[in-house]
Amino acid sequence: MHPDLEYRAVKPNPDLSDFVDSFWCMHYKSDQTLETIGLPDGRIDLSFTHTQENAFQVRLLGLGTQQYEKGQIPANSLTFVISFKLLAAEYIFHESIAAFLDSAKMGAPDFWDFNQNDLKNFEWCCEKASSKIHSLLTKQVDPRKQKLFELIYKTNGSMTVQELSEQSNWSSRQINRYFNNYFGISLKTYCSILRFRASLEHIAKGKLFPEENFTDQNHFIKEMKKISGALPKELFQNKNDRFILLSALSSQ
Repeated sequence: MHPDLEYRAVKPNPDLSDFVDSFWCMHYKSDQTLETIGLPDGRIDLSFTHTQENAFQVRLLGLGTQQYEKGQIPANSLTFVISFKLLAAEYIFHESIAAFLDSAKMGAPDFWDFNQNDLKNFEWCCEKASSKIHSLLTKQVDPRKQKLFELIYKTNGSMTVQELSEQSNWSSRQINRYFNNYFGISLKTYCSILRFRASLEHIAKGKLFPEENFTDQNHFIKEMKKISGALPKELFQNKNDRFILLSALSSQ
């Protein structure tokens, strides 16, 4: 992890685990902007950032399917992020996020009643966000969807679409319609992203071989290169902490 960057992360309480992957924060203390490369992680990120130049900003980042260049961590910035699982789109945000696949949209400065002073206390941010999320959960989750995502996350996307369909009692056609309408991608593509994300955890530990349902080493290298634009060895080396997700995984 970059010496001027402090990173903390916690998991949500069990009653929110179907919707929230984690809460995390970054405090970047340098006077120089840090150039980074973003990598897909299968999450929807809601971020609250305070900088000296841009005051307070709120941003909702949709799903990513490939690396994105020229990401930046602003100089002297403090950021709090809620990383959501996919059910949050329908049951917390109550809207499709398909329109900003591989992109983001800005939120109002008073979104969810957060402000820059909140960011000084990570525990308070987690508590405030949890309370807000609870208030937005106004309808019962469809049991088919709950079962589907439980299987997807438990297996890191290693099950086939057919297997997921059979075990969730939901047709593959309906599942893919739901995924495309709400998230802008197919279930198969999303599972590939989750396998990639799980492999990053292994690469962060120096394991440069497949462990997440890849047929062989060549398949593993090809898929990692396709999504990240880099070979497993390059990802592990992570020169200058340019792959910020890998830096975070390495610090855990």
